[in-house]
Parts: sequence; structure tokens; C-alpha cells
Amino acid sequence: MATYRYQGRGLDGKKVSGLVDAATEDLAIESLMNKGVTPTSLTVGKSKGGSSFDLSELFTPAIPLEVLVIFCRQMYSLTKAGVPLLRAIRGLTANTTNKQLKQALTEVSADLTNGRNLSTSMQKHPAAFSPLFVSMIAVGENTGRLDQVLLQLSNHFEQEVETRKRIKTAMRYPALVIGFIVIAMFVLNIWVIPQFASMFSRFSVELPLPTRILIGTSNFFVNYWHFIIGVSVALAFAFRTWLNTADGRETWDKLRLRFPIVGNIVNRAQMSRFSRTFSLMLQSGVPLNQSIALSAESLGNKYLEARLLEMKASIEAGGAISATAVNSGVFTPLVVQMITVGEETGRIDELLLEVADFYDREVDYDLKTLTARIEPILLVIVAGMVLILALGIFLPMWGMLDAIQGK
Repeated sequence: MATYRYQGRGLDGKKVSGLVDAATEDLAIESLMNKGVTPTSLTVGKSKGGSSFDLSELFTPAIPLEVLVIFCRQMYSLTKAGVPLLRAIRGLTANTTNKQLKQALTEVSADLTNGRNLSTSMQKHPAAFSPLFVSMIAVGENTGRLDQVLLQLSNHFEQEVETRKRIKTAMRYPALVIGFIVIAMFVLNIWVIPQFASMFSRFSVELPLPTRILIGTSNFFVNYWHFIIGVSVALAFAFRTWLNTADGRETWDKLRLRFPIVGNIVNRAQMSRFSRTFSLMLQSGVPLNQSIALSAESLGNKYLEARLLEMKASIEAGGAISATAVNSGVFTPLVVQMITVGEETGRIDELLLEVADFYDREVDYDLKTLTARIEPILLVIVAGMVLILALGIFLPMWGMLDAIQGK
């Protein structure tokens, strides 16, 4: 979420200025208009402290999705039972164990006491409540269906939790294997190979190429380990800095969709998330352009977000949803087909929900078979390392044996 610095005029005609947090410039303008401010200029600004970097944010963990699921379920039960909103928030504040959520709910409760509505109070805490969350709550308040909106949000977060768990489970085995390979390389090069090198140096035999490569690599590790660590840290820092730039993040997110084996899975998972979120927003009565913007932000992929915001601009200019979806170039044929049929029948939300379910099943199957597809690659890497190590150690041993027998 970006922070925008605005200047404008209030309802009384006086000049006003300040900061507003929003996902896009259009949402920032809409938020200001809802507050009775007509903006005359809007620029990307910095936080009130004058710095865009807050050290405390680095050490503040994000609220787990499981906590938000429980919060939405409890809020749904309380509002459906007719418990007053302020009383429900205070009760949940007292019972929650997450410090960040407790602090946010405490301030939300104070704002409710001062007469603000729930969505406006939650909007002041973007670290706890995402723009999608706030927009859904606003729709629920305006339509009188807050309990149903909370139920939809809890189902949405539950689906997100399950998807993340499946991805973590699928990646656990490859991550462990790669980690052990890296550790084995350091152990061999720093402790094992130098022992063999000292033994080989006692015999006047010519070492074969694999052995010279192993000894040279080991010497580099032993003599320049501090240099290797420094370069690794510098590269990691440079990569992190590049990711923090707008162009770098968009380029990296685009590359993620084209990675071998996993790129296709990531792409379909993103299509599932977009379809489910977009359907959820439409079902709740969120305007089409705002639904696209919020769905784009929820993806966590700047490349897809940029294409979807271009799609939103084309729709606002009068283009058809299906035509702009095709021109964006990021949707799979199935999504485009469902959007086209949904546009003609007025059932885009229902059809996109079917798309999300379909892709969820495909992603689930692909994740279950991901280990089987990655395993041969890992076996080839391990076998190559073992082959080089065996040739580098045993070939000179045979040479030394021939030299001993010749004596």
C-alpha cells in the first residue's frame, strides 16, 4: 500500500493537505472524496516521520492468516447473534492473543466509541487489515450484510491458508536436499579434501584433472572463505535492494511466472487467487473497477498487478471486460472464456468461482507430484557431485598404488 500526499479543498472550501494510504491513486482519490475532500494534487509521499523506512516494521511480524480466520469467524458469530458491534470488538480485543491485532482492535474500539464506522476505523491499520478486508467491511456496513461479508472473508482466508500449507509441504523436501548439498560442499572443501591433498603431495605422481579441480576449489574455499561470505551477503543485499525498486520487483515477479517446472504452478495459483478474490468482491457488491484494483493488489505480484490496473483503466475508458482481459495478455484461455461467457450472462462471479475451484484442484495435484518431478534433477546433481568426488580421490590413489608397486 502506498502513501499519497494530497492538497485539496474541504466541504467549507478551505484548503487542506495531508497523507492518505491507498492501494492505487484512484482509490486514494475515492477515499478523499468520501471524506469530503476534493483533491487538487496528489503525489506519492512519505510517512509522517519524513522517512519511508521504519525500523520497527522490520521486526514486527505480520498477523498470521489463521488469526484472521478465527477473528472473522468470531465476528460473524457475534454479529449474526445480534451482539452490538462495539461490544463484540471489545470482547474480541480482550480474548485475542496476537499483540498486533489486539493493539489494532483497541484503537478500532476507541474510534467506534467516537462515532466512526468500522471500515473507517480499520482503514487506519493497514498492517492488520488489508485494503481488500476494509473494502469488504465497508460493503457489509452499507448493505446491512456485515455478517455474510465476514463469513465470506473467513472462507477466503481459510482457502489462502490451505494453499500456503500445500506449497510449503511440496517445497520442504527439495529445500532440505539442496540445503544438505550446500552443507556437504562446505564440509568437503574445508575439511575432507585438504586431508587428501596433503596425502597426495607426499607422492611424486601427476594428479589427474578431476583431482586438480577438487584441490583448487578446496584451496579457494579455505583461503577465501571470508571473501565468499562477503560476496554472498553483498549479492543478497543487492538483490534485496533491486527487489525494492518498482522495475526490479515487476521484472522478478514476471520471471517467477516463467521458471521451469514451478512457473506454471505459480501462474495457475495466481489465476485461482485472482478469480476467487474478484468473484468475492463482485458478490459483495464492490464496484467493478475497485474490485479489479483490490484483486490485483491481493495477488502479491507486481507484474500481474500492473497488467490488471491497465485492464481497469481500459474498462473505465469504455472497453468491454472480455476484450481488456484478452489484451492484458496475462490470463489463461479458461479465465478469458469464463469472463466472456459471464459478461454475456451476467454471471461473472459464479463462473470465476468455478475457475478458482478448477485451478485449486490442478494446483493441488501438481504440488503433490512436484517432488516426483524435481527428484530426478536432484538425483542428477547429487550423482554428479559423487562422481567428481570419486574420480578426484580414487584416480590419484590408483596412480600412487602403481608408483608403490613400481618401486
